[in-house]
Amino acid sequence: MRDPRDTRLPTSPGFWRSPVRGPWFTSVLGVVLLVGITLLFVTGLLSYAAYNPDLAPVNDKTPDKGLLGFYLFAWPTDPPWLYRLTQGVHVTLGVTLIPVLLAKLWSVVPKLFALPPARSVAHALERLSLLLLVGGALFEFVTGVLNVQLDYLFPGSFYPLHFYGAWVFIAAFVTHAVLRVPVALRNLHVLRAREKAAPAQELAPAEEPVSAEGLVSPRPAEPTVSRRGALGLVGGGSLLLFGTTAGHSFDGRLRETALLAPHGGPEPGTGPGAFQINKTASYAGIHERETGEDAWRLVVVGRGGTVRLSRAALLELPLHGSALPIACVEGWSTSDQRWRGVRLRDLAALVGYDDPPDVLVESLQRRGAFRRAALRANQVADVRSLLALQVNGADLTPDHGYPARIIVPAAPGVLNTKWVARMTFGEL
Repeated sequence: MRDPRDTRLPTSPGFWRSPVRGPWFTSVLGVVLLVGITLLFVTGLLSYAAYNPDLAPVNDKTPDKGLLGFYLFAWPTDPPWLYRLTQGVHVTLGVTLIPVLLAKLWSVVPKLFALPPARSVAHALERLSLLLLVGGALFEFVTGVLNVQLDYLFPGSFYPLHFYGAWVFIAAFVTHAVLRVPVALRNLHVLRAREKAAPAQELAPAEEPVSAEGLVSPRPAEPTVSRRGALGLVGGGSLLLFGTTAGHSFDGRLRETALLAPHGGPEPGTGPGAFQINKTASYAGIHERETGEDAWRLVVVGRGGTVRLSRAALLELPLHGSALPIACVEGWSTSDQRWRGVRLRDLAALVGYDDPPDVLVESLQRRGAFRRAALRANQVADVRSLLALQVNGADLTPDHGYPARIIVPAAPGVLNTKWVARMTFGEL
């Protein structure tokens, strides 16, 4: 039998000496993560659905998903701020939960080293779910944060890595929750009952509400902070991250508080084109010789034939306006910009479609995951969906997609293709 006073190895009970650890502390963090991660998973699934991956292969970055795409549906255009909301919540909540996740992992780390590895089938299942849960949580949060910061240090594409990782993680999360949530709720119930009897007392390790299960040290060190104080530090860290991230999804001066977001702070520059972008024309390899009036032509293809239109010809067509934001997968969004251009449904009519169909949009951009993107018929039919030629009363700038770009309500930013060169209407 192991001596509980042994402090030499992580597998020894006496190695972990913090008096803060215990079922109550772990239970509180677990309940917070149960709610937060559930919301993260739901908004993540919605984010994936917003790309319309079942519409066309060019939109589908996870072609081997199989049954994991069971829930996919045609992404709507109303309300126009839908993607701005769901992805803003997903990213902001993910960043906010980082201190809670790290505290939770710290609180249960003794269980990762507990011996024997499995005392029963149920215990073995719990240990396996815990390993997958810890690994999956770290993977999802790390890849998510790197994506938000536009630092693609991981091998392969973010989309399949994050998507498949999320399903592995949520499977372990659900298994672990089924096994542990009843215990966590029982811990909190016992705590509330004891606080009613003695509200000013802090629980000592020996007074933990339920079996410590290896979390409470047999030789705790002298406390430097109470459990409630430690919980306050975790909450304060989360509030700090929330306050320095959430602004990237809002308008006006609140955006300036988003100090940790890659597109937080004040809007860049001044003038009609002074709103955020991800990729510049230079980064995308767009040259002025391709976008000049003499060189650029929009090619529109449909069952009625092919039409080639210069920018001057597009400006002679009926022009319409829309006030829509740009919202990106990194969680940032712009305020509503005043776009002006030709309705997509009117371009479909030019090539023989009174009832707008799907469309494949191709950019002058030569590389990148969304150099081509497909839009559903409901997106083409919406009167706010434009091939935009101007924004905020002026011609598009090169970085905002000159000579023409797509703008569609509620669509992820990457589907609002810039530097449009070709549009093919019809069944994809």
